[in-house]
Amino acid sequence: MAETVILPTAARGRRRGPFIPPLLVIPFLLFNILAFTMFGGQPSGWASQLFQIRMVSGVEWSLTWGDLMLVIGLVCLFFEVLKSTNTGRSSIVEHMLSTALFVVFLIEFLLIGAAASSVFFLLMIMSVVDVVAGFSISITGAGRDVTMD
Repeated sequence: MAETVILPTAARGRRRGPFIPPLLVIPFLLFNILAFTMFGGQPSGWASQLFQIRMVSGVEWSLTWGDLMLVIGLVCLFFEVLKSTNTGRSSIVEHMLSTALFVVFLIEFLLIGAAASSVFFLLMIMSVVDVVAGFSISITGAGRDVTMD
């Protein structure tokens, strides 16, 4: 006679969403496309002004291409941290891909002249924050799923 065993939530597994590659690949690719097409491989191109607005205080506020790229990176980082709360099997692959993306960021920063800018450096720092946050959140979540009797 077979017994019915009801497993706790952790043992049954979690619902896994679709596999989504690291979102920080978006600013990485966008940076490279703009750096080599619009700016001709010159890091100084990121300081060029995109637009300017006169504020109520009378001061001019301007947004540069680099500022816009960092905003895109921060939005992607936010969604990456949200994605890292998923502790399914695909999350391990996603963490490995995030780590590989950080390595690519680092290699490009060290070897390619167009990436020698503070904009690219800050995007690379966002990538390492994604890696560390992803592993930290996964380890913390996994520790809560395991109970010792």
